[in-house]
Amino acid sequence: MDAGSWRRNANLPNSVTLLRILMVPLFVLLLLAAGREDDPGHWWAALVFLVAAATDKLDGWLARRNGTVTTFGIVADPIADKALTGSAFVTLSVLDLLPWWITVVVLVREIGVTVLRAAVIRHTVVPASRGGKLKTVLQTAALTAAVAPLPGPLDVVTWVLMALAVGVTVVTGVQYTVSILRAARDHRTAVPGRA
Repeated sequence: MDAGSWRRNANLPNSVTLLRILMVPLFVLLLLAAGREDDPGHWWAALVFLVAAATDKLDGWLARRNGTVTTFGIVADPIADKALTGSAFVTLSVLDLLPWWITVVVLVREIGVTVLRAAVIRHTVVPASRGGKLKTVLQTAALTAAVAPLPGPLDVVTWVLMALAVGVTVVTGVQYTVSILRAARDHRTAVPGRA
């Protein structure tokens, strides 16, 4: 990276994105240290997770407001998001606080959509849909509830949120896959000599 490129990327929104990435290992360490027990460390882990999740909206808003949207930000932002939620799902499953099948379903969807988007990015950009944004909100709420040591009677809230999050994750995964494949097909038919 040359000096000019470094200066363009060294801005406040990208610093916020980088902070979110750096908060991921802190969150995982706090959650692992708290373990499965009703340890106060779960509250610290939940707080770090929420602060990191909140920076997702902040960096995008700052970049648009200041006109400082960069390639680094466009690439790093979704990586930071998936690193945060993915690490939460995996760590909760490692601690036996969340069934592995849920984590596998979510990770397959996230990785699959990311790979498909990357495959067609030269030809088309598939923007985030309302469903995708709802998925992010539901995952954040469900993971926060799962990480925080909520009293027993509130367990039902955690599982309702998790069921909604998984359902929307799967549905939007199918929708994105169809949209991406259609966009790729339309591009192939629009280019002469392509079948």
